[in-house]
Amino acid sequence: MTVPHDDDTFDHRSLHERIAADLRDEIMNGDLAPGARLPSTARLTARFAASNATVQKALQLLKGERLVVGRAGASVTVREHRQRTMRPASYMAPVDPDDRYRWLTEAEKLGTRARSRLLRVTETAPPADVSALLKLSEGGMALLRHQLLLIDDEPVELVSSYYPLELARGTAITKRQKIRGGTPSLLAELGYPPRLSVDRVSARVPTQEQFTALRLPGDLPVLRTLRVVYSDAERPIEVTVMVKAGHLYELQYEFAAE
Repeated sequence: MTVPHDDDTFDHRSLHERIAADLRDEIMNGDLAPGARLPSTARLTARFAASNATVQKALQLLKGERLVVGRAGASVTVREHRQRTMRPASYMAPVDPDDRYRWLTEAEKLGTRARSRLLRVTETAPPADVSALLKLSEGGMALLRHQLLLIDDEPVELVSSYYPLELARGTAITKRQKIRGGTPSLLAELGYPPRLSVDRVSARVPTQEQFTALRLPGDLPVLRTLRVVYSDAERPIEVTVMVKAGHLYELQYEFAAE
């Protein structure tokens, strides 16, 4: 049996979705830089053999995804800060209790305003992958701190951090208030300095909570990072699930050959 080679045979997306996908890729890889004008409608209709209406539908998708800006009759341009590169290693080191949380200061280095909104703090049974990393018994509970991160007042990330109860009880981790210096500083003060962090990153279809909280524009994936932080003697002290809009973020890891 001969396998067809025409990519269109397997691409069941509508034409405007395929146009948006190509332009989205050019935006995210830098071919269309922040502030750059997109090709004119006439050039896009010729390039994709599409009608003017189809091209406009593609551009509306990109506007809804917050990748481009523009209005009828005006040039459409790539939005500034259209994609953010996150360096997980930048956020792990503890800071002084009087200093601001490192996520906020790192975001502001990029010229953006960052803040966090604490949604809830509660004892709960974690998801199975989190429970396994915390080495909980079946049905075991952990302390959950659930928050929403915002940049320039736009929701960008849902963060669910889980802590062993024997470590969290009686500390500021259990209180529904922000922790000065962030949890890495508090954990270090409690005698559990973070020594090693391990990330597992996957692309997921967003849950309803993630879709609503992050104001996602459509059927785009989210990036899910499952992070476990170990202290001395390889003790797990924190497991965090971080969910970001996949079309707005990339993650940068640095490592040397062993």
